[in-house]
Amino acid sequence: MVKIWDKGSSIDKKIEQFTVGDDFIIDQELVQYDCEASIAHAKMLKKIGILSAIEEKHLIEELQKISQEHKEGKFTISIEDEDCHTAIENRLIMSLGDTGSKIHTGRSRNDQVLVALRLYYKSSLSEISSITNQCIEHLQMFGDKNNFDFPGYTHMQKAMPSNIKIWSNAFADSLVDDLKNLKNAQHIIDQNPLGSGAGYPIPLKIDRELTTSELGFNKIQSNPIYCQISRGKFEALIVDSLSQIMLTLNRLSSDLILFSMPQFGFFMLPEKFCTGSSIMPQKKNPDVLELIRANYHTVNGYGAQVKSLSANLISGYNRDLQLAKKPVINSLNIAKTSLDMMTYIITNLTASKENCLNDLTEDLFATDEVYNLVKEGIPFRDAYRTIAKKLSGK
Repeated sequence: MVKIWDKGSSIDKKIEQFTVGDDFIIDQELVQYDCEASIAHAKMLKKIGILSAIEEKHLIEELQKISQEHKEGKFTISIEDEDCHTAIENRLIMSLGDTGSKIHTGRSRNDQVLVALRLYYKSSLSEISSITNQCIEHLQMFGDKNNFDFPGYTHMQKAMPSNIKIWSNAFADSLVDDLKNLKNAQHIIDQNPLGSGAGYPIPLKIDRELTTSELGFNKIQSNPIYCQISRGKFEALIVDSLSQIMLTLNRLSSDLILFSMPQFGFFMLPEKFCTGSSIMPQKKNPDVLELIRANYHTVNGYGAQVKSLSANLISGYNRDLQLAKKPVINSLNIAKTSLDMMTYIITNLTASKENCLNDLTEDLFATDEVYNLVKEGIPFRDAYRTIAKKLSGK
């Protein structure tokens, strides 16, 4: 297959396999967005006189056909294609001849890749924002349904009385703040890089306002060099915002694992949510929560990977950044599935009022006793020591 950058000479097969890596597999995620961007680009080329009306029509129809075939699992990308961008252009040329050959006028693969990624990121972050709001809502509903006391802990030791509603709303509040980070990332990446070429001005009067409007971007990313050096930077911002969401889910998972242990019995997972043991028939393992908890560390590691890959690079595109694509896509998919699964768990979680109230032992009210003495006029430190001595039996 002919590559976008092909000048007519062949490339060593071993080199090709190494440089392509698994990009041809990863790029299945981007086919729809590359088609959307190419449709907008075709409309722009028609406006500036590069394409005729009939050429524009044929390109748009073929791109829509490719997008539909992709949704149906019929559009494939081979290692010889290298990536979705080459596969799509080859299909256009095969189907439309010279008309297909015109689609790459006024753009580089650099801005072509960037805009497809940005559209994919925008769509994924919007979906994650929606799922996060659902998780927040179900945590709040769980608290409203189970508004009773249970023991609060510090240092893994009983501390003071707490409340299920306060507990569940704490994680809801955490996700609310996490959404602010996510929305900040959404706002920053909402810039159109299409038309920036390889990072240097293109000798055509390109209408970037048109493609920005067609693709629904908030604004044009006007500096062509910044379009290139923002790759890796924007990805790190995305993964870091996802890492905060995953950290909240990590802590929530730890609480649910601990408090659903038989020794506590505050929460119960449905038996069908638990796995068993190949040797111990009594086991009900909360594997699903353990995996959500572990997913935070995976996403956090991806964040470090993306930041490291984009460091030390000179301005302009460097192939190093190809390796940042997979960790970002994986992070987005992990966040989606983890949020969806946690929402499903919370929806089916049961809290035992009996176990919670029965575990409110006398020592949990020690601080209340201290403040009862304070209300009688005894200085706090004296009251504290009085109750401490009482508890120690001295």
